Amino acid sequence: MAKLSKLLKAGVFAVGILGVGAFQFAAPAFAEMVYNRGNSEDPESLDPHKTSTVNEAHILRDLFQGLVMQDSKAELIPGAAESWTVSKDGAVYTFKLRADGKWSDGTPVTADDFVYSFRRLLDPKTGAEYASMLYVIKNGEELNTAKAKPEDLGVKAIDPKTLEITLKSATPYFLEMLTHQATYPVNKASIEKLGADWIKPGNLVSNGAFKLTEFVPNDHIKLVKNPEFFDAASVKLDVVNYIPTEDRSTAIKRFEAGELDSNDDLPTEQLADLKAKFGDQLHIGPFLGTYYYAIKTDKEPWSNPELRNAVSMAIDRDFLAEKVWQGAMLPGYSMVPPGIKGYEAQKATFADKSQLDREDDAKAVLEKLGYGPNHPLKMEIRYNTSENHKNTAVAIQEQLKPLGIEVTLLNEDMKSHYSHLEHKGDFDVARAAWVADYQDPESFLGISRKASGNNYSNFNNPKFEEMMDKASADGANAEARFKDLQGAERVLVDNVGQIPLLYYSYHDIVSSKLTGFDDNVMDVHPSRFISKAQ
Repeated sequence: MAKLSKLLKAGVFAVGILGVGAFQFAAPAFAEMVYNRGNSEDPESLDPHKTSTVNEAHILRDLFQGLVMQDSKAELIPGAAESWTVSKDGAVYTFKLRADGKWSDGTPVTADDFVYSFRRLLDPKTGAEYASMLYVIKNGEELNTAKAKPEDLGVKAIDPKTLEITLKSATPYFLEMLTHQATYPVNKASIEKLGADWIKPGNLVSNGAFKLTEFVPNDHIKLVKNPEFFDAASVKLDVVNYIPTEDRSTAIKRFEAGELDSNDDLPTEQLADLKAKFGDQLHIGPFLGTYYYAIKTDKEPWSNPELRNAVSMAIDRDFLAEKVWQGAMLPGYSMVPPGIKGYEAQKATFADKSQLDREDDAKAVLEKLGYGPNHPLKMEIRYNTSENHKNTAVAIQEQLKPLGIEVTLLNEDMKSHYSHLEHKGDFDVARAAWVADYQDPESFLGISRKASGNNYSNFNNPKFEEMMDKASADGANAEARFKDLQGAERVLVDNVGQIPLLYYSYHDIVSSKLTGFDDNVMDVHPSRFISKAQ
């Protein structure tokens, strides 16, 4: 979602005072503008077609450039394409690529690069988790399921700088979808020459504002300004060091010591103290994301939706939001979070009940199914390393105990955790989260489709699939489409395909030396728009 073990060049950085692995960069021989950027985890991969997490997206957004990108406020801007037109029926997009668009090795970026990349994403052999994202393209699903040939895909190079994409039907969010890392182009010549090693430092050919020079696992990833980038003259930073900060408390210490210029998460149990100490260097605000637990719907006893609903009812989301997360999250009862214009999220039917009534209802269901203190229901919660996730799981463990649910906890690092989920490993309940790939409810609902690589719960409901298909068919009619999506969400929530718990807010800590780190509901901060006071 290939790591390189490589000794750092002498003098580039030294071990810091805050523990093994921490470091401080030595003063350069000239006045480089260096941004030390805390990022919650190392990426599992730097191959855009084999990634899925927000932490990977931060890095890939700096290394690559899709047809369309986002600016510092998460607004759409031209990327590798300088312009585009759309047919009257909304189904055909024609992109004009930049005449000066180049790869970091100086070769031109062409329409054929995108044809190759989209076909690669959909090739079943690639095993791309986000392949289903391109099912909106004509014959996209058919190619991914080996029912069509690559040349049947609705992505054509009209000439070296003109790309035509034909969709199954009008898709309102298509342009915004193209900002996602899964749609970034990859360099065919590099992949064919180097195979899996193409993503290593010294090998990786990319087309974004920065290029990769170092990757030391659990220490840092170093990007340097790409002189071949079409707008290199406006990029202020010379170096971006992505530093993994799994331990949020240590990250704060490193920020305070000046070793980090920003970090993408906070230890929320310390929020009040952090606000007092750092003031407006804390950036907290609404963010399109849902914190949820995946529950294995095809495994006994969790295949029973009544049992799944009882577990969901018994969880006190207000306590999680207010006490565990110190107000940095909001209680969540729907998969689609608030904030998408024109869409009314479909909440669980118990959302308006008091917590005491919910617990009474949950207890009654559990007793009916034969569970209670004398015959406990055993449940394991898996979560990835973070004080915040641990505290959430421990709180839920305590909340469920009085109802006769014995919860055990299993913690893994983020890479192992998501690898287990993505490869359909066995589990009962697992912590997960979804952040909008684009500002549309489909982004949150599509992950529960049976064909989605992100459907960790293995939820499979014909009515849900029918409503999602209908929404696709109604793409040109915004009102009808949202009604279809609301119907799909109603099915998902009523059948407890996932257990939504909280709605995210972003909570970043950002040095006052940085400019261009603009708050936005997507929490997107491309380094090309950031500068740092020396």
